[in-house]
Amino acid sequence: MPRKLGRTTDARMALLRNLASDLILHERIETTEAKAKELKKVVEKMITLGKRGDLHARRQAAAFLYNKTNDEDKKVIQKLFDDIAPRYEERQGGYTRILKLGTRQGDGAKSAIIELV
Repeated sequence: MPRKLGRTTDARMALLRNLASDLILHERIETTEAKAKELKKVVEKMITLGKRGDLHARRQAAAFLYNKTNDEDKKVIQKLFDDIAPRYEERQGGYTRILKLGTRQGDGAKSAIIELV
């Protein structure tokens, strides 16, 4: 059963879409452990779509991710399909790594770094 993260379905999906887009753009983000574990499932599926590389996979990824831009004005979908997916062509899953950091000072939440391997 998936974690609800204390949010409604719409808010949870928006959170995961936003975190997944940020992780693809920056390749490393800091968040809570629970969010990182849920995000891992989403990002692994997006990279698998990127490895497929056909138009339908590109449209499926575009339907889920927010198409933000980073400093070099490269869009999330373009980076996923052109940079990230070819990097994992030989790899059969396990594209992300979660590093536990301990508790956060303000609220005591367990924080973690999630990054692309």
